[in-house]
Amino acid sequence: MTTYGLLVFEAAEELDFVGPWEVFTASAMLRDEDDKAFLVAEQPGPVRCAKGLRVVPDHTLDDHPKLDVLLVPGGRGARETQQHNPSVTGWIAKTAEQADWVTSVCTGSILLHAAGPARGRRVATHWSSEDDLEARGDVTVVRDARYVVDGNLITSQGVSAGIDMALWLVGRLHGRDHARAVRRYIQYEPAPPYMADTPE
Repeated sequence: MTTYGLLVFEAAEELDFVGPWEVFTASAMLRDEDDKAFLVAEQPGPVRCAKGLRVVPDHTLDDHPKLDVLLVPGGRGARETQQHNPSVTGWIAKTAEQADWVTSVCTGSILLHAAGPARGRRVATHWSSEDDLEARGDVTVVRDARYVVDGNLITSQGVSAGIDMALWLVGRLHGRDHARAVRRYIQYEPAPPYMADTPE
């Protein structure tokens, strides 16, 4: 059984965690396995995300099962408040030491840098934050990849790139054919990437 813990906080970008959530839970369903995905927040009670979606965490930082996979989303909350929140950054640091895989989407990499796991590593982040993250030092920002794997650390570019990262991870855990089956199930076929470009 694989346990996936997805951190949420005020003003987290919704698709940063909902996209991977869909991949992880579809993976479990297709394998008929009892994998567990759950949301973790600093406090119990609803969390309002960046675009207004409200979610209720399953666990707090102090009461969750051991995580095999940690996912840290980005968004305004990551950039403006959570990187300065020692409760959250301390939890990320401690949890990352025990998890098999540490992942982030978008500016979740800023939180991973603030907490420590991204330091000295190759990482991806949202295009608008690449210069900011690089300026923090002790990190190599990769600007031309949807996601970057450095050991057990996987970071992805913004928002929808988290789906690509999550598909790679379930493929790494359960095989490429399985990842393809998950992609087919969720009908993730981003080509062409912007249908409005098609002439009428």
